Amino acid sequence: MTNRRTFLHSSALGAGALLFGTKHHALAQAPAPGAAEKAPRKLKLLILGGTGFIGPWQVRYALKRGHEVTIFNRGRSGPGQFEGVEELVGDRAAGSLDALKGRKWDAVIDNSASRSDAPDWVRDSAGLLKDAADQYLFISTRSVYRDLSQVPATVDMPLLTKETTPNWEEGKRYPYGLAKALAEGEAEAAFGNRTTIVRPGLIVGPGDPTDRFTYWPVRIERGGEVLAPGDPVEDRVQVIDVRDLCEWAIRLCEARTYGTFMGIGPENGRSISEVLYGIAAVTSAPIDWSWVPASFLAEHKLRPYREMPVWRPSTPDDAGFARFDLSREVAAGLTFRTLADTTRATLEFHHGRPEEKQKLRSGISAKREAEVLAAWHESRK
Repeated sequence: MTNRRTFLHSSALGAGALLFGTKHHALAQAPAPGAAEKAPRKLKLLILGGTGFIGPWQVRYALKRGHEVTIFNRGRSGPGQFEGVEELVGDRAAGSLDALKGRKWDAVIDNSASRSDAPDWVRDSAGLLKDAADQYLFISTRSVYRDLSQVPATVDMPLLTKETTPNWEEGKRYPYGLAKALAEGEAEAAFGNRTTIVRPGLIVGPGDPTDRFTYWPVRIERGGEVLAPGDPVEDRVQVIDVRDLCEWAIRLCEARTYGTFMGIGPENGRSISEVLYGIAAVTSAPIDWSWVPASFLAEHKLRPYREMPVWRPSTPDDAGFARFDLSREVAAGLTFRTLADTTRATLEFHHGRPEEKQKLRSGISAKREAEVLAAWHESRK
């Protein structure tokens, strides 16, 4: 334990250096939050969705870049929130796409394909728009892969199919990963080599309604003894700040960049200790870290990505989950904000919410955390 404490203390100092001193080349290229120069060419953009979590960031950035933006959705979530944006009303779930007919755009960004209906939604919209736009950018997911054991993982690894998806049979609703994989195929069937696929992992930062990342800045800001999950070194994390993802999507359209890309980062990932210590470097509360192994957490029903958000233990079957080679993405212009930036923006978003919305939807309560920590300390006597 003495050696581990020494290592963890050194890691904390290293995380601070990463945040505030070391200049990683991708971080150095990242635009300042909210800053955007005019694009080299003006686009007519159609965004399917546009009012949820990621859509507004795309809309705002596109407007700053000087583009003409149209959004298409049911008109129920914040209509009229964007000045100078054309709003078309329809319902993909009901096949109501008439508002899209007879129009032309340079590029379409599809954010709103729902889980089990994703293939049908994309087939209908991409089929309708294949002669009305030059590019179709589909926001997919890292969950499309059927095997993540390879290290480093690459964007070209085999995807889930109907035949290879565990515990699924014809006639059932598509599970999330399979639905997105099939939807990618529908986009490519309509647009061919004019398709751009982006596969994000966990999308984090300001505006996230799931609180999956928000849990950690809020919990760490509170201070005290913090239950930290898993192996602090071997368990890796690759996520994406919503602003990095959305701004990159706009730039991919500007450059007419086609192909398939991951939407995660940073390039070499971070250990879970680097993530938690990096978040702590932005706050001022005194913290006592207690690292609890995955086996003990499982015994007490604290699941990865659920009660313990962001964290996922490394196993042989998914060793590449947070070890993706991102050289293709960086070459295509993906940049990464610092963890400090993401943390500060997330806390500002959280504290700016109405009080009734500040009850976190992810993670565990202070009472539950204390119970598990007490059991952990008792087990070590």
